Amino acid sequence: MYLRGEAFIIKETADALGDKGALSPDFLYVQRQGEAPNKADIVLIWVASLHHAGASCTPLAPAFFTTTTQGGDSDMPPEKINRMFGSLQEAYDRLRAIVDSSYDGIYITDGRADTLWVNPAYLSISGLREEDVVGRNMWDLEREGVVSQSGTLIALTQRRPVTLEQTFRTGKRALITSTPSFDDHGNIVMVVTNVRDMTDFYDLQTKYHEAQERYRTEIEIARRRVLDGAELIAADPSTLAVLRQVEKVAALDATVLLTGETGVGKEQFARFIYKNSPRREGRFITVNCGAIPPTLMESELFGYEKGAFTGAARNKMGIFELADKGTILLDEIGELPLEMQVKLLRVLQERRLQRVGGSQDIPVDVRVIAATNRDLDEMVHNKMFREDLFYRLNVVPISVPPLRERRGDIIPFADTFLQELNQKYGFKKQFSTSALQAMEEYAWPGNVRELKNVVERMVILSQDDVIRAAELPFHTPWTPEARVPLEDEGSR
Repeated sequence: MYLRGEAFIIKETADALGDKGALSPDFLYVQRQGEAPNKADIVLIWVASLHHAGASCTPLAPAFFTTTTQGGDSDMPPEKINRMFGSLQEAYDRLRAIVDSSYDGIYITDGRADTLWVNPAYLSISGLREEDVVGRNMWDLEREGVVSQSGTLIALTQRRPVTLEQTFRTGKRALITSTPSFDDHGNIVMVVTNVRDMTDFYDLQTKYHEAQERYRTEIEIARRRVLDGAELIAADPSTLAVLRQVEKVAALDATVLLTGETGVGKEQFARFIYKNSPRREGRFITVNCGAIPPTLMESELFGYEKGAFTGAARNKMGIFELADKGTILLDEIGELPLEMQVKLLRVLQERRLQRVGGSQDIPVDVRVIAATNRDLDEMVHNKMFREDLFYRLNVVPISVPPLRERRGDIIPFADTFLQELNQKYGFKKQFSTSALQAMEEYAWPGNVRELKNVVERMVILSQDDVIRAAELPFHTPWTPEARVPLEDEGSR
C-alpha cells in the first residue's frame, strides 16, 4: 500500500530512462509530475518494464517517492518522505512473491490485449506454458483455440468487469473475472483476470445432485410398492430412514427383530420385508404370541400327532410347518412363556422340530421375524426372557418410531384411511384444514391404530361431508406455531 499524496520521480526524463532500456515512452504517461500513481499504474510499469526489457536484462524504472498532501489528511509529518519502492527490482521481488503465492490464477494484459504476465497458478489450472501466452495478443490466442473464451476481450469491449465459466484442456473448470483498469482519461491501460479453480466444487455439486436424485428415486420406488394387506406409508424422514433399513435387510435371509410401541405398524413393516424377500412366493403367517393360551402354544406352533392328547383324532401340522419356505411373524414375542422359549430356540438353531406326541424330527425352512412392544433387554435382566433366545432373535434389530415422532406420516395416513372408507361406504367425506391441523398436532398415544379408528369414527358420525376439528374426539388447542388457524374450516 502507498500513502495518498503527491509523487515525484527522481529520474523523470525519457532520455534517462531510454539509456537504461527499461521502459518505452508508451509507459511514461504515468510519470506525471505531482500526481500519485495508483496501484494499477505501478503494476503496469512493473509488468511493462519486464515485457519491454526482456528476460536477459534487469528491468529498471523510476523510483517512487510519496509526500503528504497539503490538505493534512495524512498523519505523516509534512517534512517526512517515505519511500515506496527503491528500485524496480525491489518492486519486482515483492509483487512477484505476492502474486506467485496466490492460489488463484492471475492473467494480466495491457489495453491492447497483449499478454504481459501470468502466475504459476494460472499455468497449473490451464495446462499452458508461459511461452504459449506471454507476449501474445489475446485475440490471436482465442482465434487459435488456445483459450476457449476470453474474459479479457469481453472486458475490453464492454469496458466493465466480466465473470464467466471456463473449461481448460486439463479438464479443470474455473470461474474467471476480468477487470479493466482505466487511466485518468478513461482509457483502458490494463486488464487483470482472476482465475478461481472450481473443479472440486463442481465435482462435489455434481455428486450432491446425483445423490439427491438417487435418494428421490429410492423414495419414489418405496412409495409405489404395492403391499397386499399392508398399510405402509413412508412420507416422514424418520419412516423413510427405517424403510431404507428394511429394504436392505429384506433381500437377506436374516432374522429380524422389530421393536416399537403398540400400533406403530410393526406388522406392516414385516409384510414389507416378506414382499421384498426371496421368500415372497411362500406363505406369510402371523402368530400373536399373546393371544394363544400357554397350554395350546406348543401344539399351535409345532403341531401334534394323533392321540397326543384327548381330542387329537388326527395328525395336525403346526404353524412352522405350514410356513415352510416362507416367512413367519412372531408378534408380541415378549409374551411367549419361558417353557416355550426353550423349544423355539431349538427350532431356530437346528431348523427342525418335533410335533407334540411325536418323536420324529421334521426339517423346516422358515424365515423368522419377531416383533414386540416390550423392552426385551430389561426382560432378560429380570429373568423373564431367555438371553440365548434374545440374541438369536436380535440379529437385525429395527426400531419403528411412534407416530408422534413421524408427524409427516399423519396426514397421508388419514387421507388413505378416508379414501378407503369413502369407497367402502359410498361417502364423499373430506377433512377441513383445521381437522388436519388438529390431527397433526395430536400426540396419538395409540399410534397408527388409534388414527385409523378415529378416522373411521368421524366418517361414520360426522353430520355432513366436511369433518371439522370440533368433531374430533380430542381437543388440540391452537398455538402460535400452528401453520393453519383452527378456526379455518375450509375443506381440503
